[in-house]
Amino acid sequence: MRTCVLTVSSSVSRRESEDESGPLLAHLAEEAGAEIEAMEVVPDDYSLIEDRLHHFVDDDFALIFTTGGTGFTPDDVTPEATRAVIERDAPGIAEAMRAESLRHTPMGMISRGVAGISHHTLIVNFPGSPKAVGQLFPVIAPVLEHAVRTLRRADDGPRH
Repeated sequence: MRTCVLTVSSSVSRRESEDESGPLLAHLAEEAGAEIEAMEVVPDDYSLIEDRLHHFVDDDFALIFTTGGTGFTPDDVTPEATRAVIERDAPGIAEAMRAESLRHTPMGMISRGVAGISHHTLIVNFPGSPKAVGQLFPVIAPVLEHAVRTLRRADDGPRH
């Protein structure tokens, strides 16, 4: 499963803080069978996020995981940029992640991350906190291989 991790953080992109969530997300994804072929950092900028997501979809990545930009601050625009790229929602993934987050903190209800499909790529938004990434990735890990297999066979012809 060709996978990209995109960290969305203005402070990390300016090297004012260290990216802790992206490397952790990559590590957890590798443990779940993903092949991390790209890791990038972009600032909290709608156009840049959208551009990089399109780039990775066009490059036929199976999975794109973002971390950061899912909260309530005015520059938290990762979900909006993701919605501009996806063609179909995968609401069960985001719902399961929010449900798990709520088991740990009431702040889980203000995470706005989305999940969806663009062509044959699944895009999942994670919060920008390493603690949240560590708590939430295990929720989706069991379905990733099946989700990718299902997406990748979409052009194999009619299914019954």
